[in-house]
Amino acid sequence: MPVQIIVGAQWGDEGKGKIVDHLSENVDIVARYQGGANAGHTVILPPVGGKTPQQFILHLIPSGIFHRHAVCVIGNGVVLDPVALMDEIHKLRDAGVSVEGRLLISHNAHLIMPYHKMLDAIHEKGDQKIGTTGRGIGPSYIDKYTRTGIRVVDLLDRDVLCRKLKRNLEHTNELLKKMYDSKELDVERIVAEYQEFDRSIDGYVTDTVDYLHRALAKKKRVLAEGAQGALLDVDHGTYPYVTSSNPTSGGACTGLGIPPTAVNSIVGVVKAYSTRVGNGPFPTELLDTTGDRLRTVGGEFGSTTGRPRRCGWLDLASLSYSIRVNGIQRLAITKLDVLDDFDEIRVCTGYVIAGTMVSRFPTDVQTLEKAKPVYKSFRGWKEKTSDVRRFRDLPPRAQAYVRAVERLLHTNVWMVSVGARRDQTLAVPRG
Repeated sequence: MPVQIIVGAQWGDEGKGKIVDHLSENVDIVARYQGGANAGHTVILPPVGGKTPQQFILHLIPSGIFHRHAVCVIGNGVVLDPVALMDEIHKLRDAGVSVEGRLLISHNAHLIMPYHKMLDAIHEKGDQKIGTTGRGIGPSYIDKYTRTGIRVVDLLDRDVLCRKLKRNLEHTNELLKKMYDSKELDVERIVAEYQEFDRSIDGYVTDTVDYLHRALAKKKRVLAEGAQGALLDVDHGTYPYVTSSNPTSGGACTGLGIPPTAVNSIVGVVKAYSTRVGNGPFPTELLDTTGDRLRTVGGEFGSTTGRPRRCGWLDLASLSYSIRVNGIQRLAITKLDVLDDFDEIRVCTGYVIAGTMVSRFPTDVQTLEKAKPVYKSFRGWKEKTSDVRRFRDLPPRAQAYVRAVERLLHTNVWMVSVGARRDQTLAVPRG
């Protein structure tokens, strides 16, 4: 039963959208398994009829939507923002991309309610803010795990929806009034708004677990798409500076309702350098002109928020950890072209912590904040790579950089990206 999982191997923003779009040509189903509209997957379509390439930023709909044969599934592990979803559907339709008959939404996916976004804003005002996107993701997952969440299936019964909303708003209205000095949220208005949303998505909603199992029984090829990155996993990331779900490969099984025995391939997507958005320790961060240069050349600004990303050299210690936790068998390296003009390129091979050299990645922030990176240096290739279409035609030093990463991580590099377009993806032969 061929399920391939695509995970971000760093702190998110690795270029998963492009890789999923590229791989979707050869699969039947693309299924998103966790996260919400806090993730932005960018896909650039090739020009048609002399027109300029089209860029799309997807937040909820899987990146395989641009391949007409692919069915796209939003799994039960996703928290669904009705406003973001409908906006995405309308933009795709306006661009001539049909979602009818090709988009399926789990009836068990939890909903982001208006008060979740307001609560998110309150949390980020405090001393313990972690730098979230403010999209209501965390508060929605909190309700899910305190068993007070509202799911897509609850929209079918007005009485159930009203009862759950009234219960949730008893405490929330008091808090919102205290923090915002605002009027109470009106249950009837929210019910009317969300039942209208239900009418809009009714044709997409189904039991996606049953759908996926029937598809797997027919030997359909499934690509499981995660959001964010492994180092932001709520269990295995740099807690508390993490997201509220499990972007690691194990999250695909719970977020889609598929068994681990259905998975036969796990691919990790990693930039040729490192970035991070929000707060939290970042050992290889460059707070100098080199970091500024990576940000400018790489266009490192959040696709969801527009926030500038923190930039630094590639961290092999954290990548080794990510490879182990996810069971990554192959790597896809993105944005190699960003390094084209650097005289020197560095990779972190370990840390010095309290005077001791360590190669292990510590996930507790108290230790990680003290980590000083140890670097291995490479001479830059100083040649343009964005026009190269075969790995063997890359500059020798660029090939050497990729092979060194492969050797140091003891993991095969499967493909390398030298630009945002589909055709700027190079297959890497086994070294």
